This record gives sequence, structure tokens and C-alpha cells, in this order.
Amino acid sequence: MRVLYHFPVHAGCRRVRLALAEKGVACELQTEQVWQRREGFLRMNPAGEVPVLVEQDGAIVPGSGVITEYLEEAYPDPTLLPGGPLDRAEARRLATWFAWKFHREVTENLADEKIFTRFMRTRQPDSMVIRAGHANVHYHLDYIAWLYERRNWLAGPDLSIADLTAAAELSCLDYLGDVPWDEHPGAKDWYARIKSRPSMRALISDTLPGLPPQAGYADLDF
Repeated sequence: MRVLYHFPVHAGCRRVRLALAEKGVACELQTEQVWQRREGFLRMNPAGEVPVLVEQDGAIVPGSGVITEYLEEAYPDPTLLPGGPLDRAEARRLATWFAWKFHREVTENLADEKIFTRFMRTRQPDSMVIRAGHANVHYHLDYIAWLYERRNWLAGPDLSIADLTAAAELSCLDYLGDVPWDEHPGAKDWYARIKSRPSMRALISDTLPGLPPQAGYADLDF
């Protein structure tokens, strides 16, 4: 059986889970607590990071970006990079925007700061870092709304890896109640649309021990 080593509320892992679900590729989930630096996991990925996909033949594919590109080549139907070369370039550009810029400016400061410091028990969450994340999220939500006003999905007429990457990042923040949806109705409309897709169902049923999701997290009409 194909196995994905992941952590439930981790944006990169969620990006891969959404891609797998959209493509209808079955996968067993194995939670990995990366801070334990487990020897068997480090042999699969010396970087010590999730996600890591292990195929049925034992082939190992680490990293969310690498995995999603691999899935697009190995399981091309349905595609998550639709259209011609420029359309696919735009989908990749926006996927990179959310996986790197959004993640660095928002997700790391909110979800990662609150969740991983709690489970690693190394220190208390830094309030200044959290305030930066709350300030930064507005710019990105405005950008999502701007894109969605002009396109059917974020990168163009079809659902793409750009939408899945943005949804993966935002779903981690939404778990904690850190998305000011009411101040950004355009972004909320886009998220409500993707949240209603079957691929999101497993994600919005995730819970962390001792840290339940905010009220309404799993509601489609939020």
C-alpha cells in the first residue's frame, strides 16, 4: 500500500493530500513526529522533514513540491496543471507564491509557531511573531480576492495546484481560527468553494490531541 508520512496540520503535507485526493490516488497516512528524529524516517528522508511518499514498489519521494510534480507525471489524469505552457507556468508561479512567500510570511508565524512549539515543547510561542503573521495575512487574502475576481480559479479557468497549495496553507490557519474571513469576502468565497470539494473532507476532519480546531472549522457554510 502507498504510504504518506505526514503531520496532520502541516501545510506541505496537506498540499500533497489534496493532490492525491483530487487524482483519486489511494494512500495510507502515517503520522510522523519529525522532532523525534526517528532513525527509520531519516533513512527515507535525511532532511528529516515531512511529507514523504513511499510508493507501492518502495520508491521514496520526499518534499511537497517534488511529490506534487511527481504525481502530475505519474498520475496525469486528472491534471492539476491544465492549459498551455503559459497557463501551467502561472499555476506553478502561484503555487510557489503560497508555498514559499505566504508560508514564510504567514503560516510559519501563526500555525507553525502555535502548533510546533506546543508539540516540540522547546519554548512558548513568540507573541511578536504571531502579531506579524496576523498583520501579513491581509495582503495575501486581498491578493486571493483579486485573482478570484478575474478568474474562475486562482490561476485560470481550471482548478490547479495553485488552488490546492493556497487551500493547504489557509486550512492550517483556519484550524486555529486565524483567518479574518469577514474582512475578506472575496477570499472567503473562493475558500468556501474549494472547501466544499470532496478532496477537503479528510483535512477538515483532522484533529490534534489537546488542540482541537476552532468552532466552525469543519462547516462548509462558514
